[in-house]
Amino acid sequence: MFLAAIVRPRWYVQLLRRGGIFRSAKPNEMVHAGIGRTFQNIRLFANMTALENVLVGMHIQMRSNVVDALLSTRKAREEEVWAEGKANELLSLVGLSGRGAVVARNLPYGDQRRLELARALGSNPKLLLLDEPTAGMNPNETATMTALINKLRSELGLSVLLIEHDMRVVMGISDRITVLDHGERIAEGTPEEVRANPKVIEAYLGKPPE
Repeated sequence: MFLAAIVRPRWYVQLLRRGGIFRSAKPNEMVHAGIGRTFQNIRLFANMTALENVLVGMHIQMRSNVVDALLSTRKAREEEVWAEGKANELLSLVGLSGRGAVVARNLPYGDQRRLELARALGSNPKLLLLDEPTAGMNPNETATMTALINKLRSELGLSVLLIEHDMRVVMGISDRITVLDHGERIAEGTPEEVRANPKVIEAYLGKPPE
């Protein structure tokens, strides 16, 4: 993800340091720091079921080890039951109730996007990084995803940081917005402030003739 890999604002560095990370963070370290993420290009395990994809995202919450799994200890069995129940809850939360047994590649595009969200939530993050979560979606799918992200914010108390080109999505989700034009920051503020900013208007609509 470009934002997570290249741009490191002060709050991001501070968040990692609270997790004991003082250098460029590896993906597993980001997860331990409470950061979940999705990608612009879908990166599901295409040949695994929706439920299995979410279970992969929950790996960080599992406490049993390889020996427990091999010996099928009580701890491993109880944890497996808990994990499957939690994974199904997450699927239901993102609108995929009853789709757990469907192989990921057979899901419609919009459902695959929602499945990525469920997998990211499997690590129980405090901050969710979303890289163009509505990319490739039609208007109805975009509206559904926007409503879902707002639902996750309100019900789970998540902080969400997203990169998005669709201004309707940005305005519908964000409390605070930073606008880049050719890599340069041209505005920052509330949706109302950004919407009225002359530099933003010029960047999106062009400069009016003099």
